[in-house]
Amino acid sequence: MLALPPLATLMIAILLEVLATSYLPKTNQFTSVFVTVGVLITYALAFYFLSVTVHAMSLGIAYAIWCGVGIVLVASISWLVYGQKLDVYAIVGMSFILMGTVIINVYSTSVNH
Repeated sequence: MLALPPLATLMIAILLEVLATSYLPKTNQFTSVFVTVGVLITYALAFYFLSVTVHAMSLGIAYAIWCGVGIVLVASISWLVYGQKLDVYAIVGMSFILMGTVIINVYSTSVNH
């Protein structure tokens, strides 16, 4: 496999996890076989890329970025695609999470820049 920087493999992992999570409602509680198999494969690929990432990046930092970016993206997709509402407290809270993710990426010496 082509050697990618840890942040690139982490972003791939996050995007795959967000895609899988976004399709969870379409599985109809795992009764829709085709969608369920797609979700499970996508989750497996996401965790594979996360495992590649943690060879070069701290697990704690990788997971913090994974969670922060994932929360904001899944909430955004839920709002845009599924019409789920976000109140001001949800938006403020996710803004703090996103700011924490940016702070880790820009200032932390634990991340390989």
